Amino acid sequence: MCVIGPSGCGKSTLVRILAGLETSTSGDVRVYGKNVHGPGADRGMVFQGYTLFPWLSVKENVMFGPRMAGTSSFTAESEAREWIDLVGLAKFENAYPHQLSGGMKQRVAIARALANQPRVLFMDEPFGALDAQTRCQMQSYLLDIWKSVDITIVFITHDLDEAVFLSDRILVLDANPGRVHEVVEVPVSRPRSEAQLFHPSFMATRKHIDAIMHPPGAAHKETPVMRLTAQDPDVI
Repeated sequence: MCVIGPSGCGKSTLVRILAGLETSTSGDVRVYGKNVHGPGADRGMVFQGYTLFPWLSVKENVMFGPRMAGTSSFTAESEAREWIDLVGLAKFENAYPHQLSGGMKQRVAIARALANQPRVLFMDEPFGALDAQTRCQMQSYLLDIWKSVDITIVFITHDLDEAVFLSDRILVLDANPGRVHEVVEVPVSRPRSEAQLFHPSFMATRKHIDAIMHPPGAAHKETPVMRLTAQDPDVI
């Protein structure tokens, strides 16, 4: 599921509440029937920023969660190698974060989150800081990982194409106040490919969401004109 909406509508706040990183002012959050009162191993989180430990290698970063949970060093290392191989970084298991590209760092972050074997993975605009080409590659990587692992992914994005390309359902939020406007079922068939970006069902879904976020006739506030220098009335 992708969550999309205008800036400031509460996308990141929502996913942080679901992950147990923030407390809601009302209501309850339940994951598989259990109330959420804080972070837990059943929920993984991948942020937009590169949150790897810079003093640890790729393998050590992925091992960190299982080791903190009491898994033996041998088992944690063996499992870490499997996750690293899944994200296509087997040749870089001994590299450090500063030696990796942005896309590679996010793949390590995904592997580190999955190493705890969560039931739900929350991703808060994880590809937002990447260039267009790397972003497309990461979207394909994510779909491959999702097919290989039995896990639910809740993905925050502001990109309409990304939302339609990745998800089965799209949660569209309104702003001021932040609320659910509509849950859109994505009719695009799987497996997904770049060729489907121009498929009628893809384009129709994108157009529908765009119309929700930017309804026809919506008031547009004009940007005021500001002068930063004094104007000489004699100069035309």
